[in-house]
Amino acid sequence: MRTFHALCIVAALSAPLPALAGTVAVRVVDANGQPVPDAVVAIHPAAGVPAGPIRFPWASEMVQKNIAFNPGTLIVPIGATVAFPNQDKVRHHVYSFSKAAKFELKLFGRDQSRTYTFTTPGTVALGCNIHDAMSGFIRVVDTPFAGKTAAAGDTRVANVTGGRAVLTVWHPRLKAKQNEASFPLNVPASGDIAKRITVTLR
Repeated sequence: MRTFHALCIVAALSAPLPALAGTVAVRVVDANGQPVPDAVVAIHPAAGVPAGPIRFPWASEMVQKNIAFNPGTLIVPIGATVAFPNQDKVRHHVYSFSKAAKFELKLFGRDQSRTYTFTTPGTVALGCNIHDAMSGFIRVVDTPFAGKTAAAGDTRVANVTGGRAVLTVWHPRLKAKQNEASFPLNVPASGDIAKRITVTLR
């Protein structure tokens, strides 16, 4: 009986603690209080991010349609292979000279697709060698706690590890080094926290 009790105590002590996580609601506005859509919000908890692959609910896909990149800004996890399907009637030649990824996807036509795997976190600015007006961005992140602001400038990041963290906001027009700014954050062990971030745009 004593042996059984001892085993129960050991099992209880070795059992994983319940995850403590909260939801962070972020609203990004400019200096005039106007919402900033398409800003990428990423949160890095001081305790680190969970082990294992990072997955987001949206597709790792950058479509060329109507002579534009869709979406204009795409968030992908580090190590993601992104598809570049062409839905235009004309050919495209996608490229990037960014530090996070330098590559070319040479001429491909309608209903054709190319892929590229992103292995370095950071911002990848996209262009088309055929259509100079085309521009887009891929934000490669090393945290599962990320989201993009909607038209009202808001996004919600759920199940963020509780405790101290750093919240980073990136936008192509943000007036800061590498177009990003970081802010301290205390994530609740449960429930929601709202954070309003004011940024200066170029």
